[in-house]
Order: sequence, then C-alpha cells, then structure tokens
Amino acid sequence: MHFRKFGRTGWNVSEIGYGMWGMAGWTGSDDAESLAALQRAVDLGCNFFDTAWAYGSGHSEELLGKILRANKYNSAGGPDKKLYAATKVPPKNRRWPSRPEYSLDDSYPPDYIFEYVDKSLKNIGADALDLIQFHTWEDVWLNDERLPRAIEKLRASGRVRAVGISLNRWEPANGIRAVRAGLVDAVQVIYNIFDQNPEDQLFPACREKNVAVIARVPFDEGTLTGTITLDSKWPANDWRSTYFVPENLKASVARADALKPLVPAGSTLPEMALRFILNNPDVGTIIPGMRKIRNVEANLAASDKGPLPAPLHAKLRPHRWDRVPTKWSQ
Repeated sequence: MHFRKFGRTGWNVSEIGYGMWGMAGWTGSDDAESLAALQRAVDLGCNFFDTAWAYGSGHSEELLGKILRANKYNSAGGPDKKLYAATKVPPKNRRWPSRPEYSLDDSYPPDYIFEYVDKSLKNIGADALDLIQFHTWEDVWLNDERLPRAIEKLRASGRVRAVGISLNRWEPANGIRAVRAGLVDAVQVIYNIFDQNPEDQLFPACREKNVAVIARVPFDEGTLTGTITLDSKWPANDWRSTYFVPENLKASVARADALKPLVPAGSTLPEMALRFILNNPDVGTIIPGMRKIRNVEANLAASDKGPLPAPLHAKLRPHRWDRVPTKWSQ
C-alpha cells in the first residue's frame, strides 16, 4: 500500500481507502462479513475509513468503531498504526442531494450539527473524529454567517480534527467557494473514468488551498466493475433500483462495454478504473465500497500496481462523460 499526504492536515493516508456505505442498507449486507472485510483492509495497510450517520442510522459507524477498537485505535494514534475515521452529518431535512433553495436551517442549523457530531462520536466510540463532513453541500449556505462560525466553533471544541464537505453528484463546482474561503480541509467528490469534470475547476482550487480530495464512486456505482448488464435488477428497497432507471442503465452499460477492450491482459476493469484515478496527484485517497474480502484484496492491490501507463491513461481520457443532475441521479 502506498500513502499520500491528506492536504494540509499532514496525515499520511492510504491511497486506497474504504467506503462504508454498502455495509448498511444495501441488499446482501452481513455484519460478520463486513467486519471481516474491514479487518482484512487494516491488515493490508488501509488506514482511511469513510462512513456516515445516514448509513443505517449509525450502524455503519458502529461497525467502524468495532474495528477501530479491535486495532487499539485511540485519539493520538499509536506508534505503529494510525487509522483515520471520517464520517458525515446528515442533512436535517434528509434530502439527498441538496438544492439551492434549501436554507441552512433546512439542512444544517448550527445546534443540529453539534448534535450529530455527538451522535457519531458515541457510535464510533471515539473522543474525537478525525474528519467530519457535511453529507450534502451548497456554497450558497456560506451567505449565512452562522455556518463559518459553527465550523470554527466545531474545530475549537476538540471534537473534530478536520472538517470537510461531500459534494452533490455531478456538481463539483458547487464547493469551490468553500475551498477558496479556507473553511474546509477536505472535499469528497465523484471522480472516475467517466466523471472527470472535477479536474476543470475544483481540483485546481484544492491544489491552491492544500485541501485534500477524497475520490468517491470510483466504479460509477458499479458500472465500472463490468458486472452490471441490461438485465440487472435490484430489490425495490435498494437505492440502485431507482438510480439505474432504464435511461441510465442503458447508457451506463454501453459506456462500460466500450472500455472493456482497453483492459490490459492480466488486469480487470475495476483495477483499471482505480489506477486511472491514481494517475491524478490531486487525489489524496479513493474510497471504493467494499463488503467482501475478495473485493478488499483486489482493490487494495491496485495501489501496488500504481498509476496506469501514460499511453493507456491517454486512451481513457476521451471516455469522459459530462452529466448533469436529474430527478433520478440522487
């Protein structure tokens, strides 16, 4: 496993981190399997874990807490192993994504922010959170002077070490103001072979302000694993059943199929997708969702392989797919 500096925090984080959404609420989740996969990740050098209160109303946070304690996690870290816990405050109105018309009081009134930081601290069992993120974001909220004050108060409280934002799907520019204002230490954004548009404006701003970038959805919600087909189905209570509507499923499968001839011999589409992201030095860590040990082992091995050779990376650049939010994109 290779490590990268996490922006101005100075942390050395594994360039392949762990996204924990699928461990609470996705079809087929099993706690014992999840804990085994998390421990395997720790054993292989992964030290950055991203969860959220909204992932099972705190259940994913509780799973992370068990792994942190099993590996003797403490607020100061240890001489041999430091694990980083990142989580998120859910919007009060429980609306994903946020919209410009939602006010700060609709989504993140200051007292509410502190209430959920305390809930996450309890779930994880830590005395401080390494990174707390706003699970949705609108730069317009910065017009309300209470928000910058709340962020600074949060830092001063000792309950969190760093503050970040998680940007809405396909809206990477809707966070640049927060970055340039110096208010956040990290930005989480969708970035993959298809979604390359954070490179246009967001990444340069993060580079200028030394803000860490967390690349999420490296597999385009599963499309870039190569396992989704036109016949794929999900239970009604699985969010993918509303995301992969026919319009999206058809286009996504076609674009993934167009990539398959480019996969090098002895490699896989998921490995190629992760290594494509590793080519970008602006990215601090990538957080693929993983629930099974075999996926952990395969994904973390991408770090050892390193970035893609320049000629292959260049061939993938034209597969950029610029999209805009829709009623189903969530």
